[in-house]
Amino acid sequence: MLASCGAEAAPESQSEANQSQNRTRPNIVFILADDMGLGDISAYNPDSKVPTPRLSQLATEGARFVDAHSPSAVCTPTRYGILTGRYCWRVLKSGVLGGNSVCMLDEGQLTMASLLRDAGYTTGAIGKWHLGLGAGDSTDYEQPLQPGPIEFGFDSYFGIPASLDMAPYCFVRDHAPTAAFGGTIDGSKQARQGGGGFWRAGKIADDFAHDQVQPRFVQESVTWLRARGVESAAGNAAPFFLYLALAAPHTPWLPSDRFRGTSQAGPYGDFTSMVDAGVGEVLDALDANGLADNTIVVFTSDNGAHWTGGDVAKYGHFANGSVRGQKADIHEGGHRVPMIVRWPEVIDAGSVRPELFGLNDWVGTFAGLLELELPEGSAEDSFDQSSLLAAALPNGEAVVHPPRTELVHHSFRGMFALRSGNWKLIEGLGSGGFTQPASREPAEGESNFQLYDLAADPRESVNLAAQMPERVEELSARLEEMRLAGRTRQ
Repeated sequence: MLASCGAEAAPESQSEANQSQNRTRPNIVFILADDMGLGDISAYNPDSKVPTPRLSQLATEGARFVDAHSPSAVCTPTRYGILTGRYCWRVLKSGVLGGNSVCMLDEGQLTMASLLRDAGYTTGAIGKWHLGLGAGDSTDYEQPLQPGPIEFGFDSYFGIPASLDMAPYCFVRDHAPTAAFGGTIDGSKQARQGGGGFWRAGKIADDFAHDQVQPRFVQESVTWLRARGVESAAGNAAPFFLYLALAAPHTPWLPSDRFRGTSQAGPYGDFTSMVDAGVGEVLDALDANGLADNTIVVFTSDNGAHWTGGDVAKYGHFANGSVRGQKADIHEGGHRVPMIVRWPEVIDAGSVRPELFGLNDWVGTFAGLLELELPEGSAEDSFDQSSLLAAALPNGEAVVHPPRTELVHHSFRGMFALRSGNWKLIEGLGSGGFTQPASREPAEGESNFQLYDLAADPRESVNLAAQMPERVEELSARLEEMRLAGRTRQ
């Protein structure tokens, strides 16, 4: 989509040509929230009980995608899918990694960061990694933490190893913790009882405090962007890619004093409001450093909100909107996520995109946008959706031939589903995740599949499997074909 600078176009050196091309390429800021539902954001849900003025502003300035999905209903596999363009279930059958897990990426595996760094981008990662650090049987924090983000395309990294409720608790910069582990911390189980937070017992570094993680990530991001602004003002800047993987509003829910009581959805809502403000600080840093006009900003979430039926009843807040389920589930609430994309003067402000989009598509999309060739054997499940970043058609009408019509969903417990057009086939009964029952055996004469027509039944309330066995057979065979093929991108 962006014109490349060939040697025949101008009598300049290769270095000058690269610099000229770099100046035309957009910067990219990719913000990934942790466990935030699309119903939290007022641009998606006008009845949200969580103030989200900055994310709603972002939506008015860019495009709001309404059929975007995380590759998994939980965090580790989604992060793998986003960065590699490959479904994580090809290597991790269920669950997530822990704080002592070693790096799950293959040596030399292409990532979004390595693709962009090889194209001349300055790349930085800030936030929750959760793809494992180091090698061997278990992470040794006394040794250099490699392989890790630096080995997979990032020039710099600052963040935490895994989820905010997983020990060991420390900040990592590049290859090492920023402070020694001076002691241990008892576990806390106050996630839904007043907002004291939930975390597991374990080692904790001397400079670590759970309630300082979200502010620290924002501070580090602002500082990183300020440095890019200085480079830009000097006229010698490369385009940049910032991957900001927040650890919020995942438990522990620890809003600072400024945000306590700002929502009507308890500690979770207050913490989510704090996330919104942090995104605002990042947007303000782009403005303050003269970087906003040529920067693509993507905001999304790694899965749906961990928001139970009891939470809905208590607060009257639908964190996952009107769809069924929550984080970890195979139903839409587990993996249908907010996705807002701003690119000034390219994306039509205030537009709505109804096309099917998987977060694993971003590697292919950035490659298509920048006219970069993906190496053979990489980004196996990432479609080029760069055409969707153009101005939306009137009334959010879908393009005639959207590049993606199918998507594989995966739950915490390893349950599969196939989205094909408006049809969704779930391989099993139950939620496959946190909502009970997670699984169950079929009753006598009952199908062991769930089949929903999402156009007529977006809440997945009427299982059509028994009425449409031929459709079940067709979609089941297609799902198996996609699993066995090893790739879905042609």
